[in-house]
Amino acid sequence: MNAIIDIGNSRAKLALFDGDEIVAEYVAQGSDLRPLLVCLSKRPVEAAILSSVVDLPDEIEEQLQAINVPLLHFTSSTPIPIRNAYHTPETLGADRLAAAVGGWQRCNGKPLLIIDAGSCITFDMVTSDGVYVGGNISPGLHARLRAIDDYFPRLPLVSDEGDLPELGYDTETAIRAGVVQGMRHEIEGYIRHFASIHKGLHVILTGGDALNLTIPNAATLVVDQHIVERGLNAILNFNTTA
Repeated sequence: MNAIIDIGNSRAKLALFDGDEIVAEYVAQGSDLRPLLVCLSKRPVEAAILSSVVDLPDEIEEQLQAINVPLLHFTSSTPIPIRNAYHTPETLGADRLAAAVGGWQRCNGKPLLIIDAGSCITFDMVTSDGVYVGGNISPGLHARLRAIDDYFPRLPLVSDEGDLPELGYDTETAIRAGVVQGMRHEIEGYIRHFASIHKGLHVILTGGDALNLTIPNAATLVVDQHIVERGLNAILNFNTTA
C-alpha cells in the first residue's frame, strides 16, 4: 500500500492506494500533520510520497520524521514517467506536474488538457507522446470576485452562491454572472482551441469549482477530483520499481 501526502495552502491530504485504487482518504486543516500520521500508522503502508506547494515549517519536518516507511520528497528533480519540457521546472507547481502525470497514466497515448478550477485556474497540456509542454494560470472564482471588490470601491463583494442568470438583472447578479459565466466561457474556449489542434483530445477537469460546461464533440471530458493523488502514486511507483 502507498501513502500519498499532499500539502496545500490551507490543508493537507492523505490518500492511501492499493495498486491504482484509492482505498482511504483523510484531510487535515492547517499545518498539523499529526492526525494524518495517526491514520497512516494504522495501515500496512510500504512506501510514501510527500508533495507540497508551500515551504514546510520546522514542525512539519519534525512530524514527518516519525514516518517509519520510506518517504520520497517530490521535487522538480524527481524522476517522472513523462518528459517535462517546462523551461523553468523548479518554478512549476508540484500539483500541476503531478496532475499531468496522473492524466497521462489515465489516458495514455491521448493528447491531454488538464484543467484545475481551484484557487487559480490552471490549464496544462501533455502531448500524445507523453511530453508536458506547459500551461497557463488564470485567477480562480473567488479571486475574481474579491478583485472586483478590491479594485472598484462602489462595487460589492458578491458570493458565488445565488441566482445565476444569463444576464444580470441587478448589480449582485451582474457580478456573479459576469464572473461565473466568464470562467465557463474561458474554459470552453481553451477546450475548443486545443480540440481543433489535437485530434482525440481528452480533457481532465478537477478542482473545487464545478461548472456546467459545453464540450465540443472533438473532445472527451473526464471529471476526476483525485488526479493529483493518482499522479503522485504513479510517480512513487515509478521511483520504487525503477
